[in-house]
Amino acid sequence: MTQNPETLPEALRAVADAGVIAVLRAPTSEAAVAAAEALIAGGVTAIEVTYSTPDAAPAIARIRQDFPDAIVGAGTLTRRPQVTEAAVAGAQFLVSPGTAPDLVRFMTDTGLPTMSGALTPTELMAALELGVAAIKIFPGSLVGPSYLRALRGPFPDVPLMPTGGVSADNLGDWLSAGAFAVGAGSELCSASDMADQRWDVITEKARRFSAALAAARS
Repeated sequence: MTQNPETLPEALRAVADAGVIAVLRAPTSEAAVAAAEALIAGGVTAIEVTYSTPDAAPAIARIRQDFPDAIVGAGTLTRRPQVTEAAVAGAQFLVSPGTAPDLVRFMTDTGLPTMSGALTPTELMAALELGVAAIKIFPGSLVGPSYLRALRGPFPDVPLMPTGGVSADNLGDWLSAGAFAVGAGSELCSASDMADQRWDVITEKARRFSAALAAARS
């Protein structure tokens, strides 16, 4: 069963409502902003600008300014200065691919919802002890929805967000396995589409994800 948003911490409810977080690994800051516009036009309103994107902070600030109804976060955070910069830019949530204790404590100290990457039960427990708001199950492509469903046994109340290997075709499987939301990268907004400025293609992919989300929730 999909986790009930009402049981989530308040800070995560907007992310849960959005259902799909677009993970942007853009070639430029400008491409990240244009991709966000294309995604929002297709109904995907939660955007994670990764720090593998050049000048990620200005992109976060611009998306927050231009699309005030969107939910905008910072991802692929691996160093403290990135966390500070992202928070100042207006990031509404923070995501790290792993759970480095010193970094994650620094992230949670900002007061922003923090998601850190984990895969095994031991890693989940370590992340939870650091006070993260949700666990990013990464890479999801290695394990699949059945693995997430198994994790829900010992961790029934932990918000889990698979990232990697999520597509419009299997989004419903992830949600029914218990994901509170999913992160979608190249399947939704590929580096090649952004580099070639195929914004209409990105919008169409976002529409497919939005339709899959609506069908899974119906």
